[in-house]
Amino acid sequence: MTSGGGGYGDPSQKIDYVFKVVLIGDSAVGKSQILARYARDEFSLDSKATIGVEFQTRTLVIDHKSVKAQIWDTAGQERYRAVTSAYYRGAVGAMLVYDITRRQTFDHIPRWLEELRAHADKNIVIILIGNKSDLVDQRAIPTEDAKEFAEKEGLFFLETSAFNATNVESAFSTVLTEIFNIVNKKSLAASEDQENGNPGSLAGKKIDIVPGPGQVIPTTKSNMCCNS
Repeated sequence: MTSGGGGYGDPSQKIDYVFKVVLIGDSAVGKSQILARYARDEFSLDSKATIGVEFQTRTLVIDHKSVKAQIWDTAGQERYRAVTSAYYRGAVGAMLVYDITRRQTFDHIPRWLEELRAHADKNIVIILIGNKSDLVDQRAIPTEDAKEFAEKEGLFFLETSAFNATNVESAFSTVLTEIFNIVNKKSLAASEDQENGNPGSLAGKKIDIVPGPGQVIPTTKSNMCCNS
């Protein structure tokens, strides 16, 4: 996957798809830093807690199509969770972030995942992110524990460092390419159905995702993408 317009998109280019991706996880795990590193290639040592929700965009080219990633940063503090749950709706990708140096942030991941699955589209592409991988000496969660959890839940998994940019591009690339492939396969199936005289009913069709489980293709395109 390559990005357009010198890495961060050309505002004048035609957008083929808009994909909404949400970042979730406990406060201070580095969600805003991951977003800043990806969207603006920045890192701030004095980053403040996110109040409510903010989002950034970045335009990429995947397989000759222009894709705008609209990435929402949901506040991790408990008191905002009821507010931010509305922002899961319409999301086609999610990054579930914990801090590899703080066991509690990993222990809360199942609860975040449960909330995500309750509010988001059932076909959402999810990646588990172990952030702050540069703090090797302070590691509290073994990589294998997180990998095992991700495999059990059918999630992608990567460890990242927003501080030194390790795997940040790869994490977003994994999610956005997977979403793109799902949308494209759905479009292809719809075209084949129409050619065969069946006007595009996709109910019950499945596609295989690796390493995640097979995902049911949603019956409404509006949940998966927005053509501009």
